[in-house]
Amino acid sequence: MPKFYCDYCDTYLTHDSPSVRKTHCSGRKHKENVKDYYQKWMEEQAQSLIDKTTAAFQQGKIPPTPFSAPPPAGAMIPPPPSIPGPPRPGMMPAPHMGGPPMMPMMGPPPPGMMPVGPGESGMG
Repeated sequence: MPKFYCDYCDTYLTHDSPSVRKTHCSGRKHKENVKDYYQKWMEEQAQSLIDKTTAAFQQGKIPPTPFSAPPPAGAMIPPPPSIPGPPRPGMMPAPHMGGPPMMPMMGPPPPGMMPVGPGESGMG
């Protein structure tokens, strides 16, 4: 009877029966070998992609991005005008800052949304 060879474990199984294969393939060592094999394969694929990208960049096929290099020393980039600076001490921010604007309610309230007056709990 021919022996079964496991490529991941680089070993022959003593018998080639479904139960022996199942037992082998569910073992801890076999699972580690499979994981290591595919981990190594993924690392090789990633390195190959990095090498191809580096070669293309060096040949000028990929232009540099504006964010690829840090700004020169001493260069300060001002914030966009739409972003206000931090509040100065003693200055209170406007009450509407930090949330959506409040819109006045037009017309009667929807059913079940009756306004509660002072002293009324609305419960009961």
